[in-house]
Amino acid sequence: MTIDKTVFIPVDPDTAFALVTKPERLRRWQTVAARVDLRVGGEYRWTVTPGHSAAGTYTEIDPGKRVVFTWGWQGQDAPEANPSTVAITLEPVEGGTNVRLVHEGLAGEQVAAHTEGWNHFLGRLEALATTGDAGADDWAAAPDPINELISAEATLAIAQRTLAALESSDMGLQTPCEDFTVEALVAHLVGSVLSIGKALGLEINDNAGASPEVRVADAAAATLEAFNARGLEGTIDMGFAVLPASIVANILNIEFLIHAWDFASAKGEALDVAPALSDYVLGLARNTIAPGMRGHTFAEETLVEESAESLDRLVAFTGRQVTKA
Repeated sequence: MTIDKTVFIPVDPDTAFALVTKPERLRRWQTVAARVDLRVGGEYRWTVTPGHSAAGTYTEIDPGKRVVFTWGWQGQDAPEANPSTVAITLEPVEGGTNVRLVHEGLAGEQVAAHTEGWNHFLGRLEALATTGDAGADDWAAAPDPINELISAEATLAIAQRTLAALESSDMGLQTPCEDFTVEALVAHLVGSVLSIGKALGLEINDNAGASPEVRVADAAAATLEAFNARGLEGTIDMGFAVLPASIVANILNIEFLIHAWDFASAKGEALDVAPALSDYVLGLARNTIAPGMRGHTFAEETLVEESAESLDRLVAFTGRQVTKA
């Protein structure tokens, strides 16, 4: 069976082509993370929402006009074993571009879910092209079911949105981390993610000339893809210690969510996090941050009201001072 849907976006076809093919643009409306080898025979992997990744191969590429790729979900719980095909055709029209998406080869029971998905994401594409911001994706906010790696993808989505809002004038701002400006904290976050990637056997470098969001996204996408392939069983040699894999995943959660809060706080802004997600990460932090880490990696826990929101309790647990406007 086939899904055939067309939307109008007020941008030229070349800009539209970038929106549907480039990782840094896909992350604005459709994916948490994206690996793209944009050539015929090249492969892609998109984390569409936390815990749900699609992968396939590009079979046709006509820049500014058309892209075709196979589509299949990854993982043991993937809803289909055989890939279908997605074709996106761009037609220039007055004032912009018609984006036609045709998804072919779906089994009957797959059509309803895929239709809902494409309606959701093409709506976000329209919003991005029209207003410049599709907003945070509600589908990524509080994943269910959840585990340490799924929550890491959800917290990455929050971090990337915060990083994408940083401007060059923000780089010198002081963060709640006493020794770190925004610029230094970006480098710290990238380094932390790369060190985990290295422990997982990856050889990836810091894309130091890119924007903060791209630097973190490039490192995080590769690291989380390798981590998902490995799983949460056993231990990982981090160099300084051999840790349970689940604890290493916990570290990614803490790094992404707490530093997202740091970046937002440096700009005097609030961080919007679903309570279910911040509560889950608070549980991970309590299982990860040992008393012996206080005074070195983390400051002493600060005090908040017992009725405080879970994000505030998480921030306080990591040694940061919670202040309310």
